Amino acid sequence: MISQKFKDMLNQKSVIRQMNVEADARAKEIGADKVFNYSLGNPSVPAPAKFNQVLKHIIDTKDPLSLHGYSENHGIYEVREAVAASLKRRFGLAYTADHIFMASGAAGAIAHAARAVSAPGDEIITFAPFFPEYIPYINETGAVLKVVPADTEGFQINFDEFVKLISPKTSAVLINTPNNPTGVVYSKETIQRLAELLREKEQEYGHEIFIISDEPYREIVFHGVDAPVISQYYDNTIVCYSFSKSLSIPGERIGYVAVSPKAKEAETIIHMCTQISRGIGHNCPASLIQLAVAELLDETSDLSVYETNRNILYDELTGLGFSCVKPEGTFYIFPKALEDDAKAFCKRAWEYNLALVPSDSFGCPGYFRIAYCVETDMVKRSLPAFRALAESYKK
Repeated sequence: MISQKFKDMLNQKSVIRQMNVEADARAKEIGADKVFNYSLGNPSVPAPAKFNQVLKHIIDTKDPLSLHGYSENHGIYEVREAVAASLKRRFGLAYTADHIFMASGAAGAIAHAARAVSAPGDEIITFAPFFPEYIPYINETGAVLKVVPADTEGFQINFDEFVKLISPKTSAVLINTPNNPTGVVYSKETIQRLAELLREKEQEYGHEIFIISDEPYREIVFHGVDAPVISQYYDNTIVCYSFSKSLSIPGERIGYVAVSPKAKEAETIIHMCTQISRGIGHNCPASLIQLAVAELLDETSDLSVYETNRNILYDELTGLGFSCVKPEGTFYIFPKALEDDAKAFCKRAWEYNLALVPSDSFGCPGYFRIAYCVETDMVKRSLPAFRALAESYKK
């Protein structure tokens, strides 16, 4: 008998992915230059040239049997050492290889982190707007995802609502900064307040409350913006990192779990990840890609195009009357729709070949997400469509 649970999930497919499929289909019908696909957060800049050079060097020089064999359960030790050394150098915390677990991107890292610090029935809190896949990521662990309503003034944390939701059942708080879908970076004041509140609640409840910090956009922060390092403010922090965006290699599925050296039982949590893998069939990312990223820990793709695209879209949209908090990082912008129903708004936008994602699945109705990880030429070509869309609401 097939699983009814996962069969039912077929009716809950990712809106982002569905919109991308529709945009690709229309592009084949009328031409890609006439469709403005802002649906999927797929990097639009190539990986650094050094990435391919490193891959070739590894293939040419490493023993094939060791290169293509199984890695140790935690990931290749030398890779974990390199990651830890990089974090220690950059952020001033005493990471070692024993604080690092190599994972299949940030998604794989979250899958391990959430299971490591929760039990079935526990609650993990996140803040709207949030990446919709957090729902299956967390609920499939047996824990329950609780969502704090958005602070739509600046998309920082809505602390008034957060204190209503946190409880003795709270085992972790899942945050994402720089944020998908808003592009907002949590301020130093926000992180400090969150850390202070969690420390108070740990004392009150008599157990640890971990921050699971989802950080795939850590390197995409725009000029003049200060992006606080969460682990510097809160000891019980578990970072879930991905190289997908910084190196533009999402298809390689590589990232890591980094437990703060100051966290409760930090090394134990990393060892627990190897046992969690047994239950979810993870069994380490590819050895070749682990070795490659270890050589590029101080490298990124040329990420400057994202700030260029942000500036063009923000200036145009606000000039057209859209209400929008200016993104400080990532490659997303999250304007308020021109009607209350974001789905209806995005349906109308599709009439102008604009593939936009309604905000309902992000837990914040009435907005829409633009993923501007596209060529700047497409951004410029799309502006008349946005103008026509805005004009249609004046009729």
